[in-house]
Amino acid sequence: MLPMTATQSLPLFPLHSTLLPGASLGLRVFEARYLDLVRECGRKGGTFGVCLILEGEEVGTPATPAAWGVEALVEDFDVGADGVLVLRLRGGRRFHVRQTRVRDNGLVVAEVEWREHDSDDELQPEHALLGILLERILEQAGGEYASAGPAQFDQAAWVGWRLAELLPLQEQQRVMLLNEDDPHRRLERLLEWIPGFDIPQEQDL
Repeated sequence: MLPMTATQSLPLFPLHSTLLPGASLGLRVFEARYLDLVRECGRKGGTFGVCLILEGEEVGTPATPAAWGVEALVEDFDVGADGVLVLRLRGGRRFHVRQTRVRDNGLVVAEVEWREHDSDDELQPEHALLGILLERILEQAGGEYASAGPAQFDQAAWVGWRLAELLPLQEQQRVMLLNEDDPHRRLERLLEWIPGFDIPQEQDL
């Protein structure tokens, strides 16, 4: 891993949604600049980053990305019935955008600082309810996390990212969590936001 002070060039794919570490995302790729990006990553074994769009759109003129994002790892790809390339992405490392430039083809490239990998800290007692809440949500929603083992529900970082993925947060709130290096602090933020959601109360868990 690069030192925290080092930067690295990373092409960006700005979206109106936020990719989170460990989360999956389906992406349709049809613009020439992004098809070139995918080919370049495949040829060189590189990756690209996903950032929330602050201003602009996903197509056309280059959009203004948020200063925090997540590395996109391509898990699978296919071509849809309409001939459009479809990628299945998985969120990897978090990064902080220091500066950006735009290539002639409209692709945004950033100089990024990689953030530290999350620790394996266990949930603190004051956050135990969040692990229970996540279990309840997954019991109802199912999906790829439904078979998660008990050990995962004790991991502060995993619980935080999965709740950030599944709770009805605003995209800007998810970016705020990307900005936070401490997994326990992320859980604190979620506790602050939860009273505004329509979710089961403590006595129901």
